[in-house]
Parts: sequence; C-alpha cells; structure tokens
Amino acid sequence: MIGVFAFAALLPAFMAEWDLTNTQAGWLGGILFAGYAGAAPILVALTDRIDARRVFMAGAFLAGVANLAFALVADGFWSALVLRALAGVGLAGTYMPGLRVLVDRITAARRAGAVPLFTASFSLGSAISYLVPVLVAELAGWRGAFTVAGISALAAVAVIGWMPARPPEQPEDSGAGALLDFRPVFASRPTMGYALGYVAHMWELFAFRAWIVAFLGFAAVLPGAPGTGPAIGGAAGLLAPGVVATWGALVAMACSIGGARIATRFGRAGTTQVYMATSALMALVFGWLAGLPYPLLAGLAIVYAGLIQLDSAALTTGAVETAPAGRRGATLAVHSLLGFGAAFLGPLGFGIVLDLAGGRESMTAWGIAFGMLGVIGLLGIPPLRMARRSRHGPASVPPAC
Repeated sequence: MIGVFAFAALLPAFMAEWDLTNTQAGWLGGILFAGYAGAAPILVALTDRIDARRVFMAGAFLAGVANLAFALVADGFWSALVLRALAGVGLAGTYMPGLRVLVDRITAARRAGAVPLFTASFSLGSAISYLVPVLVAELAGWRGAFTVAGISALAAVAVIGWMPARPPEQPEDSGAGALLDFRPVFASRPTMGYALGYVAHMWELFAFRAWIVAFLGFAAVLPGAPGTGPAIGGAAGLLAPGVVATWGALVAMACSIGGARIATRFGRAGTTQVYMATSALMALVFGWLAGLPYPLLAGLAIVYAGLIQLDSAALTTGAVETAPAGRRGATLAVHSLLGFGAAFLGPLGFGIVLDLAGGRESMTAWGIAFGMLGVIGLLGIPPLRMARRSRHGPASVPPAC
C-alpha cells in the first residue's frame, strides 16, 4: 500500500521537477487505477476458480517490481505513466483478492467482525501511503520513497506465503459458470444500483486523494495566508499537507466502519444516499475555502475525507449481499471495474478542469474542480433507488474501499 498514494503525496515535487501540466498530473494520479480497473475483472473473477492467495502473491510481486522500477528509471511523464499503470495491475491482484483470502478462510459467523478489519487496513494503508513517502523523501528523495514502497510490497509476498496454501473450505462460488460471464451481475438491478453509486463515490474519493496535497500546498502559500506558521513548515510539520492527508485517511478509516454499521441498522440504500449528499455538498464549497486560515482549512480537509468515506463499506457490502447466487467473485470484479475506472477518471478529470479553469494558481479553478466532484457525487444518488427496492439483512461480508 505504501506506493499507492506515494505519487499524490509528492505531487508538488513531481510537478516542479518534471514541469507537468495539471492534465499530465491528473493522468499520473489516476493511471494506477486505470491499471487496476483493466486487470480487476480477470484477477478478481479468477478467485472463483483458484485460491485467492496465489493471485494476491502475484499482484504484490508485480506492485513491488513496478515501484522499484519507478525508483530506478522514471524520469518524466511517459516512463512514470507506464510504471504507475503496472503498479495498478499489482494492486488489482491484492485488494479484492485479499478480501477473498480472508473470507475464504473464516466462517460466515465471523465475517461481520473480521472483515471490517480488512476494510480498515485499506484506509490505514492509504494513510501510511501519504506519510511514509513524504518522510522518506525528506531523507532520500522521491526515488528513495519508491524504493521503500517496492520493498514493502515484496515483503507482503513473503507474509502471505506463510499462510496455508489452500483455504479450509472451497470458495462457495467455485466453478459457477464461465469465468468472465458477468451477465447475471449486470442483470441484477439492486447489485448494479450499488455499483453505480460506487462509481460516483470512487470518482470523488480518488480525485480528492490525488489532489488534496497539492490543494493544501496552494492554500498554505497564498499571499497573506492567515494561520501559517512553524507547524506547517517541513514535510513532517503537524499541519504539512502530506501529514493532513494522513490524518484524513485515518479519520476515513473510522468513518468507513462506523458508516457501514449505521447503514446496516437504519437501511443501507437510504442511509447511503444521505452520506453521498452530505459529501457532495461539502465538495461544492470546499475548493472556494482556500483563503481561510490554514489550520481551519486543514481541519475541514480532514472532515471532508471522513465524509467521503462514510458510504464506502456500505456500497460494497450492498453489492456483495445482492450478488446473484454463485457470483460473488464476478460481482466484486464488476464492482472493481466500474469503481476503479472512475478512480482513474476522477484525478484526470480534476486536472483537466484545473487547466481549463485557470490553472493551479487560481482559487477559482480549485473551486470549480472541487465543485465538479460535488456534481458527480450527487449523480450517484439516483441509482441507489434501484438498490433500495431490494431487501437484505445485516452485513455478512462488509468489505469496502
């Protein structure tokens, strides 16, 4: 996970060193998730046929190699684009397959308690992925940061290699239909309702994660910006942009778990619509607040990070619970394809809007770019009405992202 948001955490440095446009930065911020989306349908559906542990180990190995190669040879937009895409393929082999590694090895009764820990680990990994690269880059530059990211991914291969080679029981979806036959998933209106809501969620979430460090960096150096001081200075300052992004990811971890529990109790589809509306309204105003005292803006960024994440676990849980019989892996594959496709388009679209609206030195451009995220978030609400017509009980497999 350390490499996932390493580029976003160090984005201002890359934009200066490689003279990137906002659109190019958007490509590099999102291409990892394009690689994920392209590989996920095959890799996740494959877990219906073979032990997900093998898929996870292959993905972690590829991610490690891609990050090490980035540290060694990346020297501009095109080389970085290719290597970040390969890292995304590696992530596709570890995230949802990692969920299957877990659920295939525990009883259904234990999933409701155990799987949220997996969910939390993704958000925790996101937090670490902001903080560690910034701290390492202070000592060894960005190449050192990506070297650490590569080594950590290879270490994950060894950790998973210690697990039993086969789950105690065969996965329940094993052998059901053709590997890439997703028609039953697309035909399930409740499942697709959650999946389309997830598209809007992922667009907003990953655009925010890709650009929040750059936005806070812009706000911190505005002429006469109130509230700046020693706490902001340096990569490890308490309110440094990368550190604020880390705090936001940690808050998001708690919000994802708490949001899922509230949604389970009060109705998943309806509650999720409220979550999405709240986050979207925050997006509509957030970009216009760069002139606020920086500590206040940093606090609002952390709040926004939590609001975005409230619906994450609920959306994925809803998709899994409404999955057609024998199609849990295929459902996760479709869910990942659509969601992480949006995770690619979100950062790219944000960068394009920044360029068209005046560039990253313009507060108006930031306001319009974040406003676009709010509009996308609101578009995720209508599909959830399809899901609301279905009835399903408490979460049995509450994954998230």
